[in-house]
Amino acid sequence: MTEPAKPMIECKDVHKYYGDYHALRGIDLTINAGEFFSLLGPSGCGKTTLLRTIAGFEDISSGAVLIDAKHMENVPANQRPTNMVFQSYAIFPHLTVAQNVAFGLRRDPRSKEEKAKLVDEALTMVGLKGYGARAAHALSGGQRQRVALARALILKPKVLLLDEPLSALDRKMREQMQVELIKLQRQVGITFVLVTHDQEEALVMSDRIAVMFDGQIAQLDGPEALYARPATRRVADFIGVMNFLPATILSEAGGIVTAEVPGLGTVELPERQISRANPDDTAPTIGFRPETMTLVIGGQTHNQPRETEATIDEVVYYGDMTYYDLRLDDGAGGKTKPVRISMRNVFGRDVQEVGTRAKLAWSPGSLVLFR
Repeated sequence: MTEPAKPMIECKDVHKYYGDYHALRGIDLTINAGEFFSLLGPSGCGKTTLLRTIAGFEDISSGAVLIDAKHMENVPANQRPTNMVFQSYAIFPHLTVAQNVAFGLRRDPRSKEEKAKLVDEALTMVGLKGYGARAAHALSGGQRQRVALARALILKPKVLLLDEPLSALDRKMREQMQVELIKLQRQVGITFVLVTHDQEEALVMSDRIAVMFDGQIAQLDGPEALYARPATRRVADFIGVMNFLPATILSEAGGIVTAEVPGLGTVELPERQISRANPDDTAPTIGFRPETMTLVIGGQTHNQPRETEATIDEVVYYGDMTYYDLRLDDGAGGKTKPVRISMRNVFGRDVQEVGTRAKLAWSPGSLVLFR
């Protein structure tokens, strides 16, 4: 029998005001011990403010923050069981790598030899063994990020807070460090809380994700559920790419909603494909991801149960993928607004040209109804 997860961080009805500005609006959140958790949202949504309240750098206006079952009211940042890696890394350029990593130990009563051993262990943990004597200003961006991680982990916190730590890296290095951070979190086994505005980064790295808008949590879920079954159209639009088509509800019985969708026809959707927590729109809308539908040219075969006629309106080639903007035949002699479809570029599959007539193969199981 699996033991229930132990809460490491609890936010209970947390509010934060800056004058008249309501930055955090009743945040209720539990982050479990050993979890890789992400706070995701656009700039100004409150994610960094929430992280800073957990760290103790910001006081809350009301509510409660608990870490490891202990209330953090009046507990300063340097006495909380947390450490933070900042977006800027805050590396001291005039110090060596080892001196940077050991900075948090400067008031520790342990001997010089014991501290040196801890520094060596921390550098080994982040893949920088042997770099201790190197000047910090001579490091690459990825190496500076590793030094910042080592400096935070050497104090053995219960929670590591990460404030957009990969945003300054180029794409290739960022993708490499995402994998390294996942491995590191599994190795040390402590709770990681990541703030990011990068949807792909959150989906790749996280056990669970809280999507935030306007100081509130819009949806808290695992990456797969968040991507496949977004709770609102706003969440769906923020996480990756989703196409939206208007829908007319024809009937509702036995947990099945029957709807008419221009370009797709009549569809029947079960309860699991219906989002009822959708304050963003008053009219029902059907959503689907670009990769869930298949572009069919000529006599190509596919395993999808439905087909729709379409015309290719735009082609965007990305190397491994090609994105097609298609106008679906709406069934009334007209065309829908363009929808975006992605196709992987595999051997034998030619990139199609603008204006080509094609079929779009799809399954009702890939649709989400927002109502």
